Amino acid sequence: MSVSTTTPASDTAIHELTPAQKKKESRRVILSSYLGSSIEFYDFLLYASASALVFPTVFFSDLDPLAGTIASYGTFAAGYLARPLGGAIFGHFGDKLGRKKMLVLSMFIMGIASTLIGLVPSAEMIGSWGAVILVMLRMFQGIAVGGEWGGAALMALEHSEKGRRGFAASFTNAGAPTGAALGTFVLGTFAAVLPQEEFLSWGWRVPFLLSFVLLVIGMIVRSKITESPIFLAALEKEKNEPVKAKKKLPIVEVLRRPKALILTMLAGASGFALQVLLSTFSVSYATEFGAERSSVLYAFAFASVASIFFVIYFAHISDRFGRRPVMLVGLALFVAFLQPFFAMMRSNNWALILLAFTIALALHAVIFGPLAAFISEQFGTGSRYTGASMGYQLATLIGAGLTPIILSSLYAASGGTSVTTVIWYLVGLAIVSATAIILTRESKNLDLETHEH
Repeated sequence: MSVSTTTPASDTAIHELTPAQKKKESRRVILSSYLGSSIEFYDFLLYASASALVFPTVFFSDLDPLAGTIASYGTFAAGYLARPLGGAIFGHFGDKLGRKKMLVLSMFIMGIASTLIGLVPSAEMIGSWGAVILVMLRMFQGIAVGGEWGGAALMALEHSEKGRRGFAASFTNAGAPTGAALGTFVLGTFAAVLPQEEFLSWGWRVPFLLSFVLLVIGMIVRSKITESPIFLAALEKEKNEPVKAKKKLPIVEVLRRPKALILTMLAGASGFALQVLLSTFSVSYATEFGAERSSVLYAFAFASVASIFFVIYFAHISDRFGRRPVMLVGLALFVAFLQPFFAMMRSNNWALILLAFTIALALHAVIFGPLAAFISEQFGTGSRYTGASMGYQLATLIGAGLTPIILSSLYAASGGTSVTTVIWYLVGLAIVSATAIILTRESKNLDLETHEH
């Protein structure tokens, strides 16, 4: 059954724009996707750094340090558990009501949840209730970012020309390192300038409270963009079809032929595992060997800034050579770099740690750059928001949700003396993703307006 919507005049008018005006609008939408994604991932990945450096002490002070870290990573995982739910909910309404409305709503939920995290009382004040509230707010963060990515990627993708879709959609993924860099830099600054006691008491809260300022900026930017022209064309076509030809619910369309969902989920899993390896486990690992926390955070932040350009560049390369070959090369190179990476992180040398992060994030960008277009292009317009969101978010759940806990547990099982089992786990996940990528069709030349799932 079709959901009736009222299309704003500004959205309808995009069909009447000249080619030059369409290019200008495309650039505006791409910028909006980038800024919006950056803000949402600032909120979401700020939590990752805090879960490694702050939450074990503030909310799990009754546990020994390793157990507290693992418990803190458990609250981190809650966000990833909620992301597929967010993808399904926002995807459904995004496919029926429009991409733009869902983007505004997802940003509002994320901004409010992140701001409230900065206000959660510590374990000293309300005991275990602090951790409970933290988990609930983290779940809302997960639901919000689960809806954000699909809408932002699709808006950029569906406003762009066929030969530039990878480049356009990559700005959504470039928002992740941008948000990570911003969040890490802000948290690292407070960690550096404040005494440890004050930082753990109130300093860590300020970066979360700043989310409200970013929310206001993001809402203003999001309100000025037009709806996806491909979605509007599909909506108009559906309205003109006879009732008996109306399409099923988007999630039914995706699940009745689940091959694309399963393959995109597995294809992206390794990339997310490697992403959280860098933002969580490796930070704690470097500090264990004598590096200062703030120094490691700054190194990661600087390397993340550089990786923004790598993400966009390798997405552009995938427009020429295809999504699959570029991503496969990235997986192979990252796996080969794992052993040298950990050796450099043990060096207690800031320049080497910075170099390790820079190389690792550059190699990760080879995988991550084409990923937005790769996943989105596997689904038809009527179920693209749902399919792409669920594929992407299930990939984050498998690849990233439990990875900090798994890596910490594997490392603890070795007595904290070896990362061999950690490396083998990441290698195994890379093999799974590579296999799924090989089994997935190349999509860079598909016509999105005629393609059906």
